[in-house]
Amino acid sequence: MASTTPHSQPQWEFSCDMEMDFGSEENASIVYTALAVDKELQPDKVKRGMSVSDGKLSVHFEATEARFLRASFSAFVDVLTLATKTIEEFGQEMKL
Repeated sequence: MASTTPHSQPQWEFSCDMEMDFGSEENASIVYTALAVDKELQPDKVKRGMSVSDGKLSVHFEATEARFLRASFSAFVDVLTLATKTIEEFGQEMKL
């Protein structure tokens, strides 16, 4: 006879925080808005929270396993780098 166990809530044992200073609330908000649309692909294994304050973007990651944290953080930094380079290239001429 097969037994089943109830699904328990994931334990978020691994976490990471990062903060990027964009020098202005406007630039930090632009990056926040660009990155907020990308949701985690495995929300049952990785959580991400972001906030903007004083021109800084703060990001908090939590994951059930280190490999999920690494993959999520790495993918996020790739997109963050692209958004930052876009602001550096076009930010001065951009009109919102």
